Amino acid sequence: MKDNKEVKEDLVLAEQLNRDIALVKSEIKKVIIGQDEIIDRLLIALLSKGHCLLVGVPGLAKTLLIKTLAEVLDLKFSRIQFTPDLMPSDITGTDILEEDQSSKKREFRFIKGPLFANIILADEINRTPPKTQSALLEAMQENKVTAAGENYSLEEPFFVLATQNPIEQEGTYPLPEAQLDRFMFSLWLDYPSLTNEIEIIKSTTSDYKPEPVKVLSRGNLLKYQELVRRVPVAESVIEYAVKFVNSTRPIKGKENNFINEYVSWGAGPRAAQFIILAAKAKAVIEGRFTPGIEDASSFLVPVLRHRIIPNFSAEAEGINSVDIINKLLNR
Repeated sequence: MKDNKEVKEDLVLAEQLNRDIALVKSEIKKVIIGQDEIIDRLLIALLSKGHCLLVGVPGLAKTLLIKTLAEVLDLKFSRIQFTPDLMPSDITGTDILEEDQSSKKREFRFIKGPLFANIILADEINRTPPKTQSALLEAMQENKVTAAGENYSLEEPFFVLATQNPIEQEGTYPLPEAQLDRFMFSLWLDYPSLTNEIEIIKSTTSDYKPEPVKVLSRGNLLKYQELVRRVPVAESVIEYAVKFVNSTRPIKGKENNFINEYVSWGAGPRAAQFIILAAKAKAVIEGRFTPGIEDASSFLVPVLRHRIIPNFSAEAEGINSVDIINKLLNR
């Protein structure tokens, strides 16, 4: 149990987080028009120490959004274009042989790769072979990279946003389900509304150059990440998340169950963990000190979309994972 002093300190920190996140959003909106929900969820994933999979057609400003986020948060940004010939050492780094000028002694020195940044944009992750995908996924899971048998820690915060293009699947290496599970959210970027698209064209074809201001330090961001973990949550909210995740799994011997009929694999315990963390972050951002069931339910689709695997019957009938989630919600 926390004493009164610790509780008061957390309340002050929560109020500061609320103000800072509002500033971050306003600075991002100087550059990015629309996409409010995507921006909210990226910030929630960052505060929850999660990673995101962004799915959207080209030209929706995915790179600009992530670069702007890094700029506003004053974090080191790195973009990696994944291609079929990309090797693990191309992203993690490699040892090079160097000669000391005074002693003439030769020794290996590790040159850090683009993974050594705070925010990583892994562009078209499904275009690179599994070996290179695994190097990225190890970094996401362990916060370190391994090169020539040595481990190198990655500086926190470490936030990966991997993109996939949904319309060009030829010659790609789809991420296996077990690897998809490492992403907190699967976010689908849609085309902007007509009004937003008009604003985008106006701003990008003029000589106006928005200059977002850095509004949050790395140190404060790390404090906020720890604060989210300390947010109290009611037993009923945890029970709701766990029961919903549990309901996505087929049960042997149970008849007349649409989950058994349409689902090969359901979501694992990591899904419920991410739902609760996201609910906590959302509550604090909105100035509340504990999340409710409605906070948890608002993240069911982005957390579960890539964790529920529809079977052949579902695909034949055009039923996808989001349809299955919505059907469970309606029940």
